[in-house]
Amino acid sequence: MNRIKEKNKTTKNAKAPQDTSISAEVKMTRKKPEQKIWSLRPVWQGRAELARSLRTGELITQLLYNRGISAPESAQQFLQPSLNDLIEPQKLIGIPAAVKRIRQALRADEKIVLYGDYDVDGIMGVSILWRCLQLMGTEVDFYVPHRIDEGYGLNVEAIQQLAQQGTNLLITVDCGISAHESAQMAQELGLDLIITDHHKIEGSPVPALALVHPDLPGQDYPNPDLCGAGVAFKLAWALAQEFSGAKKVSDEFREFLLSATALTALGTIADVVPLLGENRILARFGMEGLAGSSDTAIQALIRASGLEGAKLSSSDIAFRLAPRLNAAGRMGHARLAVEMFTKCGLARATEIARYLEAQNKQRQKVEKDVSEQAIQQVKQLKMNTDKWRGLVLAGTDWHAGVIGIVASRVVDRFHRPTIVISLMEDKALGSCRSVPGFDICLALQECSRHLLTFGGHAMAAGLSIDPDHIEDFRSAFNQYALEHLDLKNITGTIDIDAQVTPADLDMATVQMIERLGPFGAGNPVPRLVARNLQLVGLPRRMGGGGKHLQFNVSASDDPHAQLRSGSVIRVVAFGKADWEKQLIDHRQFDLVFEPVINHFNGNSNVEFIAVDLKVPQD
Repeated sequence: MNRIKEKNKTTKNAKAPQDTSISAEVKMTRKKPEQKIWSLRPVWQGRAELARSLRTGELITQLLYNRGISAPESAQQFLQPSLNDLIEPQKLIGIPAAVKRIRQALRADEKIVLYGDYDVDGIMGVSILWRCLQLMGTEVDFYVPHRIDEGYGLNVEAIQQLAQQGTNLLITVDCGISAHESAQMAQELGLDLIITDHHKIEGSPVPALALVHPDLPGQDYPNPDLCGAGVAFKLAWALAQEFSGAKKVSDEFREFLLSATALTALGTIADVVPLLGENRILARFGMEGLAGSSDTAIQALIRASGLEGAKLSSSDIAFRLAPRLNAAGRMGHARLAVEMFTKCGLARATEIARYLEAQNKQRQKVEKDVSEQAIQQVKQLKMNTDKWRGLVLAGTDWHAGVIGIVASRVVDRFHRPTIVISLMEDKALGSCRSVPGFDICLALQECSRHLLTFGGHAMAAGLSIDPDHIEDFRSAFNQYALEHLDLKNITGTIDIDAQVTPADLDMATVQMIERLGPFGAGNPVPRLVARNLQLVGLPRRMGGGGKHLQFNVSASDDPHAQLRSGSVIRVVAFGKADWEKQLIDHRQFDLVFEPVINHFNGNSNVEFIAVDLKVPQD
């Protein structure tokens, strides 16, 4: 089953061209950008009191409140996270049984195989457990299914093959919680099965020796949003305690667990689970360890991604590191990526990293081609009208490894739940992406008479379908969307945390905002709005092909802004070159932006990364 994951860029330094002239062609052809709905969060009345308690600004406490944090203790914990705040692994109810069976396998020298998913989360989870078991003195192998040939999760053929090869204990990572047929086959073949997973449970849990899952029925684990790599980390932690003979692990295992937070951070951010609570702690401390890691695989990946020496952000993981790892499973076989993080020395890891870089470039090309075809199909079928609230797109030989990303691109463009189907020689596979307020899994359930298989989450899912049933499915899916999706849900909406003035955002305040990271799902990059800004000077094109825009702003009620240092702020608008004429014509506007600190040539300055623009209506 194809699943979907990915996503939110931050600033990068770029030199702007010095030519400030505006051509007649630009003046004639530039049009207003698409108008989105701005949704400004209401001012929280308790923000001043919390600000006094924390000795911080009211903007910071407003941002905390917008993320569900209003109590001083929880706010302090959010601002100063600690590894000591991680939840004990034994609170996952399947952990004790899993540890006992693994310990038994080690003593009896049984053959253990880790069966992982082919995405970053699964790759990292397998790597964590492989390293842990190696440290415990046992040999362990791994199996990763082929995305297209085998699909997502445990499959019967793989179970049979592994049993024939003498496997005694099979441990899944990031998959298996709903694989009833495969689990039954494992039982029949005498293969003991431990499931570690985090995906939605469909029906009753599978029969297995142990189920390690953060959201099992009847379990009250405080963090049900743990990702697959996070679950693997918890099992590795419990194994380290067992092997150390105490809750406080040995120095060797402590060093291992600290290094494993880096792999957990990769899986957590790439899998787009909420970056709150325990997930945020793992992501934050793991990210801190990534850049300076001595791990050969991490070094090779960072070097191939062009991030050597950089202070890594969550967006670097989401848009630079994770796509390269995912490229292995999308364009070929993810086994290579697992090998890179398990069995490789520096030379081999570097070789694989270069291969992943080439695969990622190929993925980008294929994705661009398929995206263009999918968007053209929307326009040809006139599906970008109010009559179409759910999009089902299909194309012959659209690469199944990229259709999830393409579905995301279509959602971003048309703001509708989208299913992209690849028609292959003997089957059709689809990837689904949704919009807030629309449970796409529930929609698939209602349309299941047209499908062969389906599964996933409220926001992302996968399916298989008989090609002859696609038209009926398209009609049924759109009809369901018409009945359950309001027009407001298919209009692009920008959530805004607070209204500010440029004077509110000094260096200290923006530094405090950055402490709220890492940003991602559940903890989005703070977005602010400033009204009645004044354009200072002329905008400048920048970047390859002049697709980006740079301009300076000040508060409109500050006529002497250009004379004082710090009163004029640089704005970078990625992909917004079409704003140029509006800015020049109006010179005064409202701006939604993300505040950042730009470090360049030894200097640090507050800058705005533009999100959206509104000018006075003519």
